[in-house]
Amino acid sequence: MTKFITDLLFLFERVTWTSLVDIILVTIIFYAILYLLRDTQAEVVLRGVILLIIIIGFFTSIVNLPAFSWLIRTAVPALLFVIPVVIAPEIRRGLERLGHTRIGTLFIPKTVLKQETVKNLVGMIVNTCEQLAKKRYGALIVLQRDDNLEAYIQSGIRIDARVTCELLYQVFFPKTPLHDGAVIIEGDHLIAAACVLPLSIKTSLDHSPEHQLGLRHLAALGISEISDAVAVVVSEQSGSISIAHEGKLTRHISPQKLESILLSIFAQNNKSGVASKTIKPREKSK
Repeated sequence: MTKFITDLLFLFERVTWTSLVDIILVTIIFYAILYLLRDTQAEVVLRGVILLIIIIGFFTSIVNLPAFSWLIRTAVPALLFVIPVVIAPEIRRGLERLGHTRIGTLFIPKTVLKQETVKNLVGMIVNTCEQLAKKRYGALIVLQRDDNLEAYIQSGIRIDARVTCELLYQVFFPKTPLHDGAVIIEGDHLIAAACVLPLSIKTSLDHSPEHQLGLRHLAALGISEISDAVAVVVSEQSGSISIAHEGKLTRHISPQKLESILLSIFAQNNKSGVASKTIKPREKSK
């Protein structure tokens, strides 16, 4: 025990400013990787691998275990090649999330709303979802926030019209050309309809009845995993309303609860001083 404490003190004595910076940089890299892959199967795998490497590295540096150290030096490089192959979909999703963050859209003007406009917009969405739910008409409404969704807007049909209850209801009316796919709303304008969204892979391995989701729910969860967008879903089978935000899906909520959640999400922007500005009119696409 005395030798262990002595070796431990010896390690701390060797710590310099350079080594501290080195440790901080490595910590930042690990944190960034885990942040990009949060709420995915890969996060659990990487946390376990990183923790195992730290523990093994710590003990092999203190206790002299030649055979075990050789095994670790031989196995770790192979493990580093295997892990990206196993979790390739999660890595791709993490990089997509990075591309949609504010860093990737730093020079793209942001749409900002007044509080009154937010209330009107949320009210129209809630009323429309309530009417669609009563008649069991499926719907998928995506509210773009800071992250740019232009790639998914281009997959649909551009509309560029101010949001109204009648417009949303008409888009999702069964057997109309635009009822399949998602509508993307930027500010108080419906930018595009029939948009194709990425499907979530987080629940693809969960086959329990209570977690089996339709394509609309998987698409809503998928877009919320790679961006800060909010997606509202009306189920065609049950008529229930769900909302996806930050990679989490809340199902079977009432219209009143939906309104409360949407207002709470937009209130976060109010605290940052963003939503107090005036919305700028969007230029029509040529």
